[in-house]
Amino acid sequence: MGDILSAIATGYSQAGLLNPSRTPYKNVDPEAYKGTWSGTYSNTKKFAITVSNVEGFRAQVKYQSEGTIKYQSVLIKDNSFRIGDTKFTLGSNGSASIRTAVTDPVTNQVSLVQGTAKRS
Repeated sequence: MGDILSAIATGYSQAGLLNPSRTPYKNVDPEAYKGTWSGTYSNTKKFAITVSNVEGFRAQVKYQSEGTIKYQSVLIKDNSFRIGDTKFTLGSNGSASIRTAVTDPVTNQVSLVQGTAKRS
């Protein structure tokens, strides 16, 4: 029972990452997103996000950071997408803002780490 309540509490604490948008999905420029984006979070951990198969507003994404690997199909809207607890927002000049919600396994508290990614 405790695990269920913990999962619900985590979901509520991460709701702050969600900013609902009322704009419709629109096709994006595939070349603006394709490739491997890498950088370092504010807590000095490195990450890499590989975006491929961009068609319309859909894409395939691979996320890697400190032993964690996630694969997901994403929907791109308002220059951003989410993969798990991570939000990717395309910036200008070939950079992107990356924000990830990290849950401490001991205290179960959620914190937000941020980083800037450059495409290689």
